[in-house]
Amino acid sequence: MGGKLTTIGFDADDTLWHNERFFRMTQDRFAELLADFAEQDHLEERLLEAEKRNLGHYGFGVKGFVLSMIETAIDVTEERVPAAVIAELMEAGREMLSHPIDLLPNAAEAVAHCAETHRVLLITKGDLLDQERKLAQSGLGDLFDGVEIVSDKTRGTYQDIFSRHGDGAGLGMMVGNSMKSDVVPMVEAGGWGVYVPHGMTWALEVAEPPASTQKFRQIETLLALPELVDEIAKAQAHPIG
Repeated sequence: MGGKLTTIGFDADDTLWHNERFFRMTQDRFAELLADFAEQDHLEERLLEAEKRNLGHYGFGVKGFVLSMIETAIDVTEERVPAAVIAELMEAGREMLSHPIDLLPNAAEAVAHCAETHRVLLITKGDLLDQERKLAQSGLGDLFDGVEIVSDKTRGTYQDIFSRHGDGAGLGMMVGNSMKSDVVPMVEAGGWGVYVPHGMTWALEVAEPPASTQKFRQIETLLALPELVDEIAKAQAHPIG
């Protein structure tokens, strides 16, 4: 494998704490507010198109989501959306940005276990202030050797981060619930990609698993991560052949 695993990165939203369910709840409210103008399925399609268009302008996170909802509301109502609806959407965004953190099962234990033997990093996309707030409320901040809030997660992103905080991506691991953002680009960078399915995944984060690699793993929950890390460490300490 070309050296021992030294650095483990964790995604934040829907890997360590709940996030997507708050987007889904707000999206359901959005559909209720605009029920007189569009069917829910059609509205969700239009919203997803807007989010995709706006990623390059607003990035990932709540603020871009709210702006995309407002844009979609203006579009589907042919500019007749009531100001009260816009106000409700803005209030929904503020509620999302102040929602208490709810850690996923075994998240704290998994990070703490890895921190005993490896450098651990938090690598997340989203609004800077929102992610800093969530990390502070999570109680996990002191466990991380580095925190990176990035505009996107690409092969180059991981190569840069694991070079600055670790011994290069080849001796690193990324753990997360997004195949597209957490796993595929990390494997492309030469590191381990560990997929932890969440059950709710944003459509724009869906991708096929990486093919033909020994550095891709899938675990059902973070409960299985410490055993996986220990297994890799033992295999690297006693390589076959």
